[in-house]
Amino acid sequence: MTPPPLTWLYAPGDRPQVVAKALVAGADVVVVDLEDAVAPDRKEYARAATAELLSAPQPVPVHVRINALNGPLAARDLEAVAALPGLSGLRLAKVTSPEQIARTAERSVPSDGGALPLYALLESALAVEHAYAIASAHPALRGIALGEADLRADLGVREDVGLDWSRSRVVVAARAAGLPPSPQSVHPDIRDLEGLAASCAHGRALGFLGRAAIHPRQLPVIERAYLPTAREVEEAETIVKAATTRQGAQALPDGTFIDAAVVTAAQRTLALAHRERR
Repeated sequence: MTPPPLTWLYAPGDRPQVVAKALVAGADVVVVDLEDAVAPDRKEYARAATAELLSAPQPVPVHVRINALNGPLAARDLEAVAALPGLSGLRLAKVTSPEQIARTAERSVPSDGGALPLYALLESALAVEHAYAIASAHPALRGIALGEADLRADLGVREDVGLDWSRSRVVVAARAAGLPPSPQSVHPDIRDLEGLAASCAHGRALGFLGRAAIHPRQLPVIERAYLPTAREVEEAETIVKAATTRQGAQALPDGTFIDAAVVTAAQRTLALAHRERR
């Protein structure tokens, strides 16, 4: 069982030197941003610089966040990067409907002719309402996640807890569609590492796995929060060992009841604990 990435590090596409540092920062995936992190007068340069970068394979998976699908820039972004050998996936900003996913999948065919992995960002009330339809829109879609800054503005939410219903909605939609667990949205204050750790703990409790980051210093905090603890690993090993020596539902000596679902969760914990660096 191979666990999904834990860390997704954003870097602005119009700053190649920052992208170069991101590629060696230790993130599981680097996301080159052509959208919110790039000023309007820098869009063309960001697109060209990103295309140059992705003209060759990269040492870690590189995704590109293209501009909003309902705007004029997304088509240019797709034309510039979709078929390049260094691209591992596309992150689709401000998705609101399953039709957008299907259309993008048809227009983004990599050079090997396969299916380019797509990841949808849900950033509005309408998108959250359509979460399952989006998550199940096309086989090329490999994940969904919230864009909390835009969603917060759309909902008029001031307190962080006001986003918890939307967070749970996305977690459930991803699971129902057979997708990997969703990663959390970015923690915008790069100096607030304690707040980041607390927020990650809350996200893990809600069912998220991993998180997007906007600075390398956030990466180890995210990893520590989402990797299993020593006690969790020990408990998982006990469950898996018991499952291999007996068959059917059973109870451990401490009274813990285990069945197929519990064993699957334990195997997931061990895969995450022993994951290899991507």
